[in-house]
Amino acid sequence: MNTLGNILWLILGGLGLAVAWAIIGIVLCITIVGIPLGIQAFKMAGLTLTPFGKSVVYGGGVGSLLANIIWVVLVGIWMAIGYVIAGVLNCITIIGVPFGIQSFKMAKLALWPFGAQVQ
Repeated sequence: MNTLGNILWLILGGLGLAVAWAIIGIVLCITIVGIPLGIQAFKMAGLTLTPFGKSVVYGGGVGSLLANIIWVVLVGIWMAIGYVIAGVLNCITIIGVPFGIQSFKMAKLALWPFGAQVQ
């Protein structure tokens, strides 16, 4: 089921989103200050490429907490809202529920990426 879900995800827009995240990561990594943000964008690109069968484990310390607070204020809240809206729209139909669940997983990571690991 994970393989089929990932194939459908890629066909229905996941590939485009993953490429966009990767481009954002490359742009952010051009400057030294943007490297930590670029790493988080690459983390999102990896999860967005094939979300079915992956889980996100949250951890980290005080540094991750402070970085997440800054992330939420600058961009995280808007990205998370976008993923939540996509998740709700996907969950309107029974067929879209698995895709909505994946969107909610990505919303949480988009809101709070520092200290999280995609497994």
